[in-house]
Amino acid sequence: MILEPGARFTGEDLSGADLGDADLTDAVFEDCAFTEVQFQGVCLQGARFKGCRLIRCRFAHADLREAVFEDCLFTDDQGHVGVQFAFSRLEEARFARCDLSFAKIERSSLYGVEMSTCNLRGAVFLKADFARAFGRSVVKWAATFSGCNLELADLTEVRLPECDLNGSSFREALLLDADLEGADLRRCDFFQALSAGAKLARADLRGGEVSGLNLLELASREGMKVDVDQQYRLLSAMGVDVHAE
Repeated sequence: MILEPGARFTGEDLSGADLGDADLTDAVFEDCAFTEVQFQGVCLQGARFKGCRLIRCRFAHADLREAVFEDCLFTDDQGHVGVQFAFSRLEEARFARCDLSFAKIERSSLYGVEMSTCNLRGAVFLKADFARAFGRSVVKWAATFSGCNLELADLTEVRLPECDLNGSSFREALLLDADLEGADLRRCDFFQALSAGAKLARADLRGGEVSGLNLLELASREGMKVDVDQQYRLLSAMGVDVHAE
């Protein structure tokens, strides 16, 4: 087995492979299995994973810029232990139809990351950074979570202003002090989400389930967009008795 940039692996069990500090730039993995693998210092920039199982794996100080994961499973068979990303670079990485339940993403760079139809139930985002500095005074945030399941996820203090979260579920999620100003939150589900201190100014929540939001607990809400039907749930959460007539 040769671990080198551009290598291609199909149907391999790489659970025993030593990937520490390996350079696997642009490598391709199809239907491969990784169990309890430590991706310490590995370079996987531009790598592609399709239909792979990465069980109880940990990426630490790993370079995953522009990597692509499609139809991959990151959760153990019991569905309780997820993957760990720590101090890693995931800028412009893309995840499609992946199971990232109970993943822990800690102190990693995620500017421009794209997650589409992924299961992130119970995932924890601890000081995850979705920003990039363009000069001394210009900082921009970019991320896409489209149609993702973030039920029970911990997004405390996460900063995702102006980002695309369209069609995602935040049922019972922790959004305490989260910055979602100007974000696309259309068709999102906030049922019983904890959102005290969250910033939702200019955010678009039309078409979503907002019964978990209390406007009085938000840190900002100016310019927030909602449907006519949503106003009744929002007012009821504030203790206002709404009558049809």
